[in-house]
Amino acid sequence: MRHISPKSKRNHLHVLLGASILAPFSMTAIAESVDESTRLPTLTVEGNALYIMPSSEETKGYGVQSATVGTKAPAALRDIPQSITVLTNDYIEDQGVTHLDDIAKLTPGLRTLSNDSGRSSIFSRGYEYDEFNINGLPSTMQSINGTLPSLVAFDRVEILRGPSGLFNSASELGGTINLVRKQATYDTQGSVSAGYGSWGRNLVNADLSGSLNKDETIRSRVVISQEETPTEVDQSANKDQTFYATVDMDVNDETELSVGLLYQNKNITPSNGFPTDSTGTLLDWDSTTFLGANWNDFNSESTDVFVDLNHDFDNGGLGKLSLRTSDRATDYYYAFTGAALADDGTTSLRTTQRDFEQQTLAFDASYSQPFETFNSISEFVVGIDHKHYETEYRSGASKLGSINVNTFDSGSVAYSNPTYSARVKSDEKETGVYGKVTFRPQENLALIAGGRFSWYDLSATSTTLSSNTTTPSEFDENGRFMPYAGTVVDLDEKHSFYASYSEVYKPQTDLDESGNMIDAREGDQYEMGVKGSYNNGNLNARLTLFQLTDKNRAASVTGESYYEATGKTRVSGAEAELSGQLGALELITGYAYMDTENLAGDENTLFMMMPNHTVNLWGKYTIENGMLSGTAVGVGVTAMSKFYLERRGTKIKAPSYEVVDASISKDVTENLTLSFKVNNLFDKKYYSRVGSVATFNFYGPSRNVLAKATYRF
Repeated sequence: MRHISPKSKRNHLHVLLGASILAPFSMTAIAESVDESTRLPTLTVEGNALYIMPSSEETKGYGVQSATVGTKAPAALRDIPQSITVLTNDYIEDQGVTHLDDIAKLTPGLRTLSNDSGRSSIFSRGYEYDEFNINGLPSTMQSINGTLPSLVAFDRVEILRGPSGLFNSASELGGTINLVRKQATYDTQGSVSAGYGSWGRNLVNADLSGSLNKDETIRSRVVISQEETPTEVDQSANKDQTFYATVDMDVNDETELSVGLLYQNKNITPSNGFPTDSTGTLLDWDSTTFLGANWNDFNSESTDVFVDLNHDFDNGGLGKLSLRTSDRATDYYYAFTGAALADDGTTSLRTTQRDFEQQTLAFDASYSQPFETFNSISEFVVGIDHKHYETEYRSGASKLGSINVNTFDSGSVAYSNPTYSARVKSDEKETGVYGKVTFRPQENLALIAGGRFSWYDLSATSTTLSSNTTTPSEFDENGRFMPYAGTVVDLDEKHSFYASYSEVYKPQTDLDESGNMIDAREGDQYEMGVKGSYNNGNLNARLTLFQLTDKNRAASVTGESYYEATGKTRVSGAEAELSGQLGALELITGYAYMDTENLAGDENTLFMMMPNHTVNLWGKYTIENGMLSGTAVGVGVTAMSKFYLERRGTKIKAPSYEVVDASISKDVTENLTLSFKVNNLFDKKYYSRVGSVATFNFYGPSRNVLAKATYRF
């Protein structure tokens, strides 16, 4: 993200007027955003105005004109030939959420398999996001290890659905989530927030930013946050602490250096949900019931370091160098139910335990350049990237015996030190070179083509600790090519038709008959649709059709313990979304339909938990005049059709549900805002997730509230 210094006397008029028409930002969008009296009469290639796109914190509201996910250099949403949703700073604050999985529950087209906040799984088009990017650089996102981030350090969340093999070929089919971190500001500004809510929820956040010297070439920002988000379950606890700092420096008029640090710590008392009866029927529990031990514990901490260097070249090009390192550690040990509930109220308890460490490194260098063709502006981007994940963990499980839920006391579960049965070490590396060209043979047509050559290595060793037996395995790909193609056709000044094709592959750790890792899964997606851009790009609409095919999925061999890469699945669907600003109304609304089909091999049980229909609606209306000026009222609906899970012939079925949320806020003074949010307004009792007859069947939260005060200066 680039910031324009008031001390810098560069000719930003040329940047804005001469090359804002660069692909992928369309001529029609520029015509709406640039006043005719200030437009240059000739075509001048000086750079892309979107290269210096403002933060959503600056622009306010729910609407953005562009995104960086899946593009490297920023591009208008209308001109990216894939499905993009951007959740702005204002939207995140209005929802009063803490972690990425919390906001995903309120995002059109996403499916969250609920767990503790910061430990849930996020799915798109039937596939789990297994990485998240920060300013385009990846690290792992694993619900089991609690590596989902808090959002207080980020300006916005950019979500790409579907394969993104051009910039990360060895990834899941669901897509990419990119978090754009908050940058330091030139002017001194700050905010302090405090809130209190149901079940003892409380939060305190402080954010201070500004220049460190008189000429404003060095700026800093610090964000400190502590939030406790327990649930209604007895003994629930969930504390999140975040520290974020960044220093941004103008090395010269053309070059900016940004160095950042993000530290996050989670401390949770896990609750693993409820069992069903022996037939898989979901039971009616008191939602406060805790079926674990009073020593249940989950701890996770992470430290990320960022270095970003951006340089604007005289020819209008943009060069970017980015580095991210991550250090993560998680340990947990907790008890949960291990069997279906018998008629007399008995079940069993068992434990899971893990000691996990991971170090990751990601690097990316790219260059974007506009060029003139046929009186229009085209663009290319080339780059090289690398990621390296080193992981080691010990894991184990144990049985604690039978309990009766009618008389159960969590304090009666005796504590013993955790024992570990296995140790796993893995080393994953991927290096790639990529390129993409957006070619405009005429003003209303963009032809996009790109590709990536990728070198991938994965080695792992699994050790059985009781016998000290080690099983090594490895997988590699050398110079594998991943193609990408797309087109955008401007139908009129406000609407575009788009289509795209993309591929990925995903290495698997399952072993074949010879003890080697089976072939990687291979996936591709065809997508097409229509996008609309209104209100100077602040209101965006999308209608999408897509089809994903996933082959080589691990399939078990009857009577054997090894696997073969013979599974094949297909996902087809449609999505509709409208987001942004319409007068005094801010909204993010969407509908998604998805149909999954197993074509060969084992049934994908995760697909079963994906409903055919989901709806997410949220709108906030701000009164601008009269006695109630500065008052904002919000209403939202989250709805999901029925879903199920079947294992070993037992089917667990969850009915459809719909939940209504509401909020009200008031600008008491120019600096002070008070807000009140009610989730599940009508106190609907529903299952948000099913897992097995033994555990992982979760209720959605009962009615809960959060009152918050925010002071800005």
